[in-house]
Amino acid sequence: MNDVRFAAAIRAARTRRGWRQADLAQRSGVGASTVSRIELGQVDGTPVGTLRKVAHALEIRVELLPRSRSGDLDRMVSARHSALAEEVVALLERVGGWVVRPEVSFSIYGERGIVDLVAWHPARKALLVTELKTEIVDVGELLGTFDRKRRLAREIVRDLRWRPASVSTALIVGDGMTNRRRIRSHAGTFSAALPDDARALRRWLRDPVGEVRALTFVSDNHPGNVRTGFTTVRRVRPRGGVAPTCNSCGAKHATG
Repeated sequence: MNDVRFAAAIRAARTRRGWRQADLAQRSGVGASTVSRIELGQVDGTPVGTLRKVAHALEIRVELLPRSRSGDLDRMVSARHSALAEEVVALLERVGGWVVRPEVSFSIYGERGIVDLVAWHPARKALLVTELKTEIVDVGELLGTFDRKRRLAREIVRDLRWRPASVSTALIVGDGMTNRRRIRSHAGTFSAALPDDARALRRWLRDPVGEVRALTFVSDNHPGNVRTGFTTVRRVRPRGGVAPTCNSCGAKHATG
């Protein structure tokens, strides 16, 4: 949707409710002049967060749609995501005892989505719901969506004839300065939602008793070259530096 059509949609939704621009400004918490500029299609320089506030007041969801002149943006993003998935699947194969299903779709109670990876440990009847992220963008939406998948997990895997005694979650993030910075800036939120680190996750994977809620990075030794894949699962804390190489797994772990 271009700027003009976006402006028309905002204006139409406002007038349908019988609101003035001042009413929309009050309900969205932005200035009336900003609402006026948006409805004129003058959105250049307006923060995306402001556009979302105005749209949210009208029950309109704003999604970004990046486009590349070369037309290969989707391919690049998909390739990096696939490389991340391959590394996680390989890790589970090395640990042993796990059955993995990628890209599991669901439609339950009107809620729809796709789980990147679900892993099942038959001996312990343990289920691991895994979310893969090559880039951290909207933290609130990310954690909210992930929690929804956790809540629906038992229903999601019902068709696979899995009946889990426990449901655990792991957010696997492609390593990089930007992702680390964004996670550090929301350290408290991530710590509350996903308190376990990579070492705790690895221990649990070997013998999945109880539940974990983990956040880890997976490193790409050659940033920008998705063909190299991701290599090392690293311990993640919301803040801290880098510790020496771990004797047990050969990875470098962040210290808290």
